[in-house]
Amino acid sequence: MKPVEARKQIGDRQRRSDRTNRVNFFQLAYERIEDLIVKCELLPGSELSMLDLQNLTGLGRTPIHHAVNRLAHDTLIVVRPRHGLRIAPIDLSRERLLLSLRKDVERFVIELAAQRSSASHRNQMLHLIRALRERRSEMEINEFNEIDRRIDTLMMTAAGEPFVEHTLRPLHTIFRRTGWLYHRQMPGSADLKSTIDVHLAVLEAVSNRHVEAALQASDALIAFVDDMFDDLEARIDPSLLDASIQPLSDPHRD
Repeated sequence: MKPVEARKQIGDRQRRSDRTNRVNFFQLAYERIEDLIVKCELLPGSELSMLDLQNLTGLGRTPIHHAVNRLAHDTLIVVRPRHGLRIAPIDLSRERLLLSLRKDVERFVIELAAQRSSASHRNQMLHLIRALRERRSEMEINEFNEIDRRIDTLMMTAAGEPFVEHTLRPLHTIFRRTGWLYHRQMPGSADLKSTIDVHLAVLEAVSNRHVEAALQASDALIAFVDDMFDDLEARIDPSLLDASIQPLSDPHRD
């Protein structure tokens, strides 16, 4: 090989590597900020800057900028020109409306996953089923959310229709944040057994390729989430849904 051709090949490989690294950093920035939003470490309704996100994630301006644009498209961050960023508050009425959309899209994905899942997909589902069963009595919300992300990704991969990811992925994040708040802040709601059970039913039906059972399990999961909204609407402190709302003072405090 001539030296000029060798240098060209090395340059091409380096450019491909640089593009891959940029994509990896963009995805990493998105995942880190998304996790901070889901865990309410970035409070709903709170205000911050791009620099704040750089400091929180340890990543540079460019990947943070791309991640913020994506999260703004997902309606999880509000970009206010010349006024910084705002983490989208939790609007229970809106989210309950979006739950109807999630139900329809989720049914579509679950049906395709039950029909199209490969042996490899089903093997991964069985692994997740075992993990949920083994940890059912001790699992807390952060651990569950990690498994829940894997379930969501696996179902969309098994369904084999990438178009729906752009709709379903942000919906999952929106409801994962609300679920985190429910299980962390609502009295008596820390136990995850019921949440785990409705997810197990979906996994078991899809892994066995039982389409009707999978659809029924998907509907039951959505109904469980809908019931969660009844409690949140009646009992949650509004300042936990939007940090700009002043919390009520404790009447027992001097």
